[in-house]
Amino acid sequence: MGSADPRSAARRPAVVILGETALPMASGIAQAIRGEVHGAAKRVAGAAVTFDSAATHLRELFRQGRPIVAVMATGALIRILAPLLADKRAEPPVVAVAEDGSAVVPLLGGHHGANALARTVAGVTDGFAAVTTAGDLALGIALDAPPPGWVLENPEDAKDVTADLLAGASARVAGPAPWLQAGRIPFAADGSILLAVSDEARAPRGGELLFRPKTLVLGIGAERHAPPEAAIELAKSVLAEAGVSPLSLAAVVSVDIKADEAAVHAVADRFGVPARFFPVERLEAETPRLANPSDIVFAEIGCHGVAEGAALAAVGADGRLRIAKRKGRRITAALGEAPAPLDATSFGRVRGTLFVVGIGPGQDAWRSPEVSRMITEASDLVGYSLYLDLLGPLSEGKTRHDFALGKEEARVRHAMELAGEGRTVALVCSGDAGIYAMATLVFELIDKGNVSNAARRIAIQCAPGISALQAAAARAGAPLGHDFCTISLSDLLTPWEDIQRRVRAAAEADFVIAFYNPVSQKRRTQLAFARDELLKHRPTDTPVILATNLGREGETVRIVPLAELQVDDVDMLTVVIVGSSETRIVATGDGRHWAYTPRGYAGKAGTGMAPGTVDEEAGRR
Repeated sequence: MGSADPRSAARRPAVVILGETALPMASGIAQAIRGEVHGAAKRVAGAAVTFDSAATHLRELFRQGRPIVAVMATGALIRILAPLLADKRAEPPVVAVAEDGSAVVPLLGGHHGANALARTVAGVTDGFAAVTTAGDLALGIALDAPPPGWVLENPEDAKDVTADLLAGASARVAGPAPWLQAGRIPFAADGSILLAVSDEARAPRGGELLFRPKTLVLGIGAERHAPPEAAIELAKSVLAEAGVSPLSLAAVVSVDIKADEAAVHAVADRFGVPARFFPVERLEAETPRLANPSDIVFAEIGCHGVAEGAALAAVGADGRLRIAKRKGRRITAALGEAPAPLDATSFGRVRGTLFVVGIGPGQDAWRSPEVSRMITEASDLVGYSLYLDLLGPLSEGKTRHDFALGKEEARVRHAMELAGEGRTVALVCSGDAGIYAMATLVFELIDKGNVSNAARRIAIQCAPGISALQAAAARAGAPLGHDFCTISLSDLLTPWEDIQRRVRAAAEADFVIAFYNPVSQKRRTQLAFARDELLKHRPTDTPVILATNLGREGETVRIVPLAELQVDDVDMLTVVIVGSSETRIVATGDGRHWAYTPRGYAGKAGTGMAPGTVDEEAGRR
């Protein structure tokens, strides 16, 4: 079985709602179209993604190319998106739905799936799909939106051709394309419009729509670290030799031990097609059909040919080699041809992807859009059960792999091995994944060779999250306004002697210090040691911030003097920030007290700053 291309998940439709009453209908729509519900943060509880400004959010979705189903007035939706309208060939599907579901209107991208999307949504809401595209209504198909496995070479000519057909012209077809006959196009042997089906490398002719069937695959073999530019040039040379259009390429294929080879992915990216990979045993099964079997290749990796073998494996038993193996600089390439258009997800598998994400301290509003996108794209979620629970509806439809605290290495290894199978996996951490979390362990396991070869070949992307120290500081004011450091007081992985040395050094250097893991049920003395050591170097009234359950129910933030810091006031969910000798407390007119650590701007001559002003440029660094 093939694995889905993770890039397709990035186009998961967004069902946008502005009020709680629309949530049940939106959930049904999202399930039917494999989308996710996006809701106004102040009015909708339980949406997978929340937003503060509907206009800003809708425009960002449009820029990202995400299909949009918006439960709102068409006029409002039009006014929001109007400034972004430019090239209709690049716009995503946009559908407006009446609040009662009675009317479903495809506003934009009708030939990019909006019409079909509207019909599906109307089926869920028992509404009417107000499709107004003349070609779709009269011809039964959209000529500029062929089905999967097909590409129109000259979509800019489709409008005129459709207009001619609607005006009474007839068409003729050259080449096999059953989907064209399935509509209501008027055909005649002497039709003035030619609907041509060809993989031939030529330009469209006048009065012709030229459709490219995706029947070809490029098999690529590569030495380790082969130059990507050499692979691209060889691929172009093979296509030119065959006399075929690159638009007829369905995929670039290779052996799975090359899943992380930059040259292979460079070719796939150059032609805008997925890269798919086969196990060596599958390629060896193609040996009887190889034009150039190699004993040298067999001795090295276990099959008699990579480029030819992968191409033949992709096109199947009824396919053939269009161009046998050609050699370039540390690269080989072969062209396979199938008798019918190919679905690239039906053969081989993609390179697995591991998203290492930090979801922030707890609340949805502190989760970045990039992290939400990665979780949306993932097929599998791996993490501590509490962190996965915090995702709420965003985890729906995903395969969960729950782990208990203390199983960090098993958790990370499992995520990497899942990705090694070709899956798209999100390794979910709280806060920021790179701060006392799992990102470090991912690279440590690779560095030490403690994962399978397949797991070592995965693609890795790390996304930043709001750390607990940032959240605590923001809730308390600006205690991190000057130099600061973080120290974990847990001695499970770090010798206590090392922790003591770091506490003393930070105390002497007068850093603001954020203490992670300050206490546990069994560990009660470390925080007391840190307090006593800090009291040797800074005033007894130094502000200490105690922040618990940040962003979640039961959040508390207190500021106490260093001398009054008590271990029993702190638990495992508390972040402790101890100010420097310069950290101050200030009260605002509403009676709130804030902690801040000045950088000295107010007293610095020549800055041109009035007391209390802020260096905005420095703040961006």
